[in-house]
Amino acid sequence: MIQARFITEETAIRVNEHAGTPTYVYDQKSLKKNAEEVLHFPNAFGLTPRFAMKAAPNANILRLFDKMGLSFDASSAFEVKRAMAAGISPSKISLSSQELPEDAGALLELGIEINACSLNQIIKIGKAAPGSKIGLRFNPGLGSGGTNKTNVGGPSSSFGIWHEDLLKVQDTIAQYHLKVIRIHTHIGSGSDPSVWQKVSNMSLDLVRKFPDVIALNLGGGYKVARMPDEIGTDLQKVGSPVKEAFISFKEETGRALSLEIEPGSYLVANACSILTKAQDMTSTGESGFDFIKADMGMTDLLRPSLYAAQHPIIAYPRQKTEKTKNFVVVGHCCESGDLVTPLPDDPEGIGTRELPEIEINDLLVIDGAGAYCSAMSTKNYNSFPEAAEVMLGLEGEIQTIRKRQKLEDIYKNEIQIEL
Repeated sequence: MIQARFITEETAIRVNEHAGTPTYVYDQKSLKKNAEEVLHFPNAFGLTPRFAMKAAPNANILRLFDKMGLSFDASSAFEVKRAMAAGISPSKISLSSQELPEDAGALLELGIEINACSLNQIIKIGKAAPGSKIGLRFNPGLGSGGTNKTNVGGPSSSFGIWHEDLLKVQDTIAQYHLKVIRIHTHIGSGSDPSVWQKVSNMSLDLVRKFPDVIALNLGGGYKVARMPDEIGTDLQKVGSPVKEAFISFKEETGRALSLEIEPGSYLVANACSILTKAQDMTSTGESGFDFIKADMGMTDLLRPSLYAAQHPIIAYPRQKTEKTKNFVVVGHCCESGDLVTPLPDDPEGIGTRELPEIEINDLLVIDGAGAYCSAMSTKNYNSFPEAAEVMLGLEGEIQTIRKRQKLEDIYKNEIQIEL
């Protein structure tokens, strides 16, 4: 049987008494350990590790990472402002967005670093703040991700400036007297380490075209092993060849580049679990399946439905038993696609998990739920309120870091009209 990463049965009972279910449970020890590993990423001439805050933007997580020395990657102007509201200094925030905000010039004046992600964004920045220092996010022509939906490089991706538009970029930069001080590439989440290293060298070739560049941002996407049979990225192993490439680049050009990375999942994925319970159970007979209906679902964990992502599931039956059964775990939404246990690589395929024979109201733990779970879900579908979030402290203490949403909060901004 799979063991929970940090939620023992005793902890599960305490969290349930403190916050109920469903609840996201973050582990401060795990967050700090992951941050320490990222802070020691191999580098030759300086490192700026940025937390991709879209993975888990709770203010307490941002504050913890800020305290440990991490900077931040924002994917929208709203994330920028959310980070500043959490107390993050503008000088520690970098924006790379599919939608450049209208107040980009004002953000630059605050000290926010902006990476232009299209030719149009360069023009908009140039008109709003001519002569500014900016970064450029390129699509290097190659991508890699855990699935096609998490691959953000190559000809099928809209992310970044297509590398063959280099001359247009240089002309536009000159037109608005902009100064390029950073090149940025990111190829996908869960990317192949060998592809990531290859893109690193391709990115250095782009740096050669811009003499004022002082930093190369290679994004993130380091694979996280959620399931026991998965192999995660070894940061030291994947980073060492890149460090050597930076040294060689300096020997060749005389330019000592600072390295930036933007891990999201690596920092938080396995530092959070969802505590839920079996709110109902059913069976479709000998030729069918035995189902556990959890009191969470795609409103809290969209990754299985979207990517066929696999998450460890641990059951804590109140009536102790050695008997096990293969269960299908489903969510509480009125959707056949709200499947917590899809087949690997098949979001519509029904998979099962061997679990102890449990009863209604027994507790379940879903591990690996720290990244792109609370932050990315079908929030309020079927009018289910957002789940609570708690933090396990270094001594095991439980503190609420997001209250459970009230039903009236879902519809309080609706305006009734005359009908």
